[in-house]
Amino acid sequence: MSVKKLALAAIGLFAGYKFYRASNPQIPENVVPVTGFDLSRYLGKWYEVGRVDNRFERGLIKTTAEYTLNGDGTVNVLNSGVDANSGRHKRASGTAVFVRSQNEGALKVSFFGPFYGGYNVVALDEDYQWSIVAGSSPQYFWVLSRSAEMSEDLKDRAFKVAREVGIAPDQINWVQQI
Repeated sequence: MSVKKLALAAIGLFAGYKFYRASNPQIPENVVPVTGFDLSRYLGKWYEVGRVDNRFERGLIKTTAEYTLNGDGTVNVLNSGVDANSGRHKRASGTAVFVRSQNEGALKVSFFGPFYGGYNVVALDEDYQWSIVAGSSPQYFWVLSRSAEMSEDLKDRAFKVAREVGIAPDQINWVQQI
């Protein structure tokens, strides 16, 4: 086999691997999704009261996530927020699917075709009033609440969970909701 064919084969393998990783995000070792997860109770509107800033949400306030069930069993994800500088409303719609079983809070979410990011519910109130979510990397961490106002108990819990999943608590941006 020529050097050129070997190089093309190597590039093809690398591209295939990258595509596989992009469509199948890994759950980090230090991230343990909750069990006993009930999607029907999780559906609905959540206020994003805290997050590690990422390029998709940087500068957004009044952010929410709304989850609804699609006819095929997948979950429609509608994220929205307001750009703090311009006042413009921004929205992004995606699809979430379970990674393993439906009673485990391990999902993957796609906003861009076949490319997925991890969505791991790592802490969840027994009444589904708050949720803490970790992604596939420390760049993605969210604190969600059914209420726009956040209690000090939830903030303390978020700090504890952040440390457990390898995120410095001072990286959490507390989102203006009102």
